[in-house]
Amino acid sequence: MIISMDDLIYIAPEITVAFFACLILVLERSLSDLSKSVPSVRWISYILCQLSLLIALFFTLRLINLPNKELFNNTFIMDKVGNAIKIILYLYGLIAFTYARKYVWERHIYAGEYFVLCLFSILGMMVLVSARSFLTLYLGLELFALPLYALIAMSTKEEKRAPEAAMKYFVMGAIASGMLLYGISLLYGATGSIEIASVAKALSSQAALETTHVSQTAQTSHASQTAQTVLSMTHPSMPVLLGIVFVIIGLAFKFGAVPFHMWVPDIYQGSMTSVTLFIGSLPKLAAFGMAIRLLLDSFSSLYLEWQQLLVLMSILSLAIGNIVAIAQTNLKRMLAYSTIGHVGYMLLGLLAGPEAGYSAAFAYVIIYALMALGAFGVIIALSHEGFEAENIADFQGLGSSQPWVAFLLLLVLFSLAGIPPTLGFYAKFLVLDALVQAGYIWLAAVAVLFSVIGAYYYLRVIRVMFFEIPHEHHPHWQQVSGTNLAFLSCNGLLMLALGIYPTPIINYCLSVWG
Repeated sequence: MIISMDDLIYIAPEITVAFFACLILVLERSLSDLSKSVPSVRWISYILCQLSLLIALFFTLRLINLPNKELFNNTFIMDKVGNAIKIILYLYGLIAFTYARKYVWERHIYAGEYFVLCLFSILGMMVLVSARSFLTLYLGLELFALPLYALIAMSTKEEKRAPEAAMKYFVMGAIASGMLLYGISLLYGATGSIEIASVAKALSSQAALETTHVSQTAQTSHASQTAQTVLSMTHPSMPVLLGIVFVIIGLAFKFGAVPFHMWVPDIYQGSMTSVTLFIGSLPKLAAFGMAIRLLLDSFSSLYLEWQQLLVLMSILSLAIGNIVAIAQTNLKRMLAYSTIGHVGYMLLGLLAGPEAGYSAAFAYVIIYALMALGAFGVIIALSHEGFEAENIADFQGLGSSQPWVAFLLLLVLFSLAGIPPTLGFYAKFLVLDALVQAGYIWLAAVAVLFSVIGAYYYLRVIRVMFFEIPHEHHPHWQQVSGTNLAFLSCNGLLMLALGIYPTPIINYCLSVWG
């Protein structure tokens, strides 16, 4: 394989992130002794991390107007979908690192290692959303998942649950990766290729041949015989069906969809909040990109086969996520089950494709990730060494003590619940509208029902903040100020502003499939 300079220009964002991750790794080792005597040296890792995302953003913006291009023997693609997801990844990464900066330093965690692992994970997400072959997709998936195992295992002196959470995620991730690989091997055996375009063409050709064969049989057989032939010949072969099932299982694990959701609550609660902040936002964008590469680019001709799986997973995710969240007393665990419920909406958007549904699902993923950043950002901002503001009871009286922070959290919770005029309402409206247009009226009704149920546990947190008095020995929150307060204010007010005027984000999502 010959690599030209043109190819390297197209992957400049990936090269930038990889270079800075390695640079931070080297500098952390070289300056470790100096940082003990000069505390300001600790800022280098954070600054370089943010700089890498800004430079990658610059390169990606330069590539937006260029035509789609397949690279490295059709294993990597530069297109509108990949670039759109990468841009959001950079912007949300900047926000996540800003929230996490003070948190990791106050708890004497290895800040350099934290930022390096996050950068490598983002690099894996970038490769994943631009994959043009199953091999590239798998490599990107593992590159973004492996650093997460180490991130989850990081813990403070007071926190003892992180290693257990990391082990659970590792075991479940290994099982999901094995199923994904098995599905890829079955598809390779059935189509003779691991390139996404070639697999899609082979599956489409098989479907066309089967349709033609059935049509010819119908002209030469009796009606009863024709019916039997249609039933037996219009379905894909068993290896193809099994391959699709195993691949979708791997996809569902990354989304955290039921019944592959078991890791989500334990990981969210057991990880440091700075890690939960990262895991709860950016990987959802990568999972959406993975879904587009598989469902839209690879299996579009077999829509009727995989839609049934998505219908089942979406309903179960909506039901279990919203119902079980009601019983939670830990805010991080409640948000974990809330995530499972929101994954149901994302899957419903994919069901309603191709254009209106996919753009609605993309908008939902973008909005949900922004809401997750805001929710966990408030938890981080209020926490300090020795105290984690992660239980719902810890927010008693926040409305009277820090009214502005409580108001910002209220906006985020309203948005998560889908209450107008916040942005979350419009995200759900787009998905429901796409479902109705696609003829899934009963699914839209089910989604509305569970959305009403889900509003209860969000409103319960608001009641605790504004209508309950803290206990006598209640821990004191950290006073939120400076950069964290500025970013939280932008995050919360953005929920309100874009909810009132959602045109920019809608046009952005529609332009990807325009």
